[in-house]
Amino acid sequence: MAWYFDGNSLVQSNGNNIWWKTIYDPGDEVPVSGIYKCQGCRKEITSNSGDPFPPQNHHQHDRAQGAIRWKLIVRTNTNGD
Repeated sequence: MAWYFDGNSLVQSNGNNIWWKTIYDPGDEVPVSGIYKCQGCRKEITSNSGDPFPPQNHHQHDRAQGAIRWKLIVRTNTNGD
């Protein structure tokens, strides 16, 4: 879970942009810089816009956790929502 210290430094998104709703596969291009959470095991990573998401062998899942898939939880860019 992402933690924060100063709530005054955060802005809540309206969630309208596609990057909040899309789930990404290993190797996909990161759309916006931020913190992404694996939907299977809940591991979090930071990734920069334009870089690829970590490869499939970045970490391992058991069958119950399913495929490694990433979802944006905190955007770290200030260029809009």
